[in-house]
Amino acid sequence: MNRILRDHSDQIVREAIAAVQPDAAVRRALENMQFPGRVLLVAAGKAAWQMAKAASDCLGSRIENGVVVTKYDHVKGPIANFACYEAGHPVPDENSFRGTQAALDLVSDLTDRDTVLFLLSGGGSALFEKPLVSGEELQDITGQLLACGADIVEINTIRKRLSAVKGGRFAQLCWPARVEAVVLSDILGDPLDMIASGPACPDSATAEDAWRIRKKYGLKMSGTAEKLLDVETPKTLDNVHTQINGSVRELCAAAAKVCLRLGYEPALLTDQLCCQAKEAGSFLASILKTHASDGKSLAFIAGGETVVKLTGHGLGGRNQEIALAAAAGIDGMQNAAVFSVGSDGTDGPTDAAGGYADGDTCRALAEHGLTVDAVLRDNDAYHALQKTGGLIVTGPTGTNVNDVAVALLLKE
Repeated sequence: MNRILRDHSDQIVREAIAAVQPDAAVRRALENMQFPGRVLLVAAGKAAWQMAKAASDCLGSRIENGVVVTKYDHVKGPIANFACYEAGHPVPDENSFRGTQAALDLVSDLTDRDTVLFLLSGGGSALFEKPLVSGEELQDITGQLLACGADIVEINTIRKRLSAVKGGRFAQLCWPARVEAVVLSDILGDPLDMIASGPACPDSATAEDAWRIRKKYGLKMSGTAEKLLDVETPKTLDNVHTQINGSVRELCAAAAKVCLRLGYEPALLTDQLCCQAKEAGSFLASILKTHASDGKSLAFIAGGETVVKLTGHGLGGRNQEIALAAAAGIDGMQNAAVFSVGSDGTDGPTDAAGGYADGDTCRALAEHGLTVDAVLRDNDAYHALQKTGGLIVTGPTGTNVNDVAVALLLKE
């Protein structure tokens, strides 16, 4: 392993994620807000605790009560008079439903002078949920969508139809109170109605869209679920004001700033990466090979969210697969590395944020009797990168603004 490249990768990850913490975003959003009556807080998503803590620090006792629903191990301590729930992700569980019901109880019987401060971040689709089908069926349909390689927009289009809170329905339940929504975006292009399935945003997707996705992937669902696909979600809401205060663009810009300071010439390839993870890894490796003889240190940055189509039974995540797929293309290049991380600190169902690979990775895999192709077929990137020292582990970061992948070329 190239220690310089690995150390630089870890530094870029650490500082880029630190730059997109939600605290400042929440403070900016609250600066000009007016609250004529009671203020109640609901926070949902992977960054919910961090966002709620920032709001509490800013407004103090002005917030009467609050409910926070976030991922397991993401609550870092009590917050004032808020009830904090940890729940399942990416598949909702009973704690998702319990926390969401607590939020709905909190916002019942409000007046037009009251305000619901709604802090939303990625992961809210699983964490903030009151299903209109059984919990078991919702979990099964979510699992089918994840396994077949559906993208996040397709997944959320289906989930909205099966939920009492998604697709603008939460804002309807808050009426006549005003909803002030502060959003951290984890979806390419920042479509408000798709971030966490848009609980406080009019829905642009139609029943026809939902049926097209159901047929595309051959989703198995009950008659009750099929009927719900036909029920339209709210197309207008007059009690909501929304601010997007964080996105993958900021993450990419932060990564580029660190790269520049470390001596690399950064280039942003895209902040809307959307393809299969292994294809993204292969593409990044190809770019490094093209520029291998340029005679300078370069950093190629790609932000977004890839997908993994399950063909095996291993353990891994999309960012780990990007790194592992890149390893084959840069095999033997002593001055090249590719890493990819999820800004929330978790990649797939693992404790890793992502993965790192360089010109020595394939050789290290071979020492364990492994090849990149075989590992990717079994979707077992986690155990492969664990053997090569290529896992990137950050722990929960407190934010969630998509993923960033960086291909580094160090001047020899």
